[in-house]
Amino acid sequence: MQDKVTYEFAVIRVVPKVEREEFLNVGVILFSKSKRYLEMKYYLPEEKLRAFSPDLDIAALESYLKAWEEVCEGSPKGGAIGEFDTASRYRWLTATRSTIIQSSRTHPGLCGDPAEVLEKLFELYVA
Repeated sequence: MQDKVTYEFAVIRVVPKVEREEFLNVGVILFSKSKRYLEMKYYLPEEKLRAFSPDLDIAALESYLKAWEEVCEGSPKGGAIGEFDTASRYRWLTATRSTIIQSSRTHPGLCGDPAEVLEKLFELYVA
């Protein structure tokens, strides 16, 4: 158990019509403070998204998620938020919002390898 560290994760959702509160899971974001790890993985299933909302702008969604990746990475392209420390960037990304891209509540866990857990969570909630 000594090699295990805590992590938090949230599921990334596309909410085409916010007022309807229907969503499709498209990704996972995972944070581990002790491992200094903050990564996300996503996939936009165009056919499913179009079934949900035919007029959905997939290119705009891709752009929004790329911006989230840049914030995760702490990239200068992530703007002012990208300059925050890792924990603050995670908190900003998982904050409650009423936009087309949202995250679930955060959930905790223990792991040895955050990257491995991110893959497993992605398979469980998205793939």
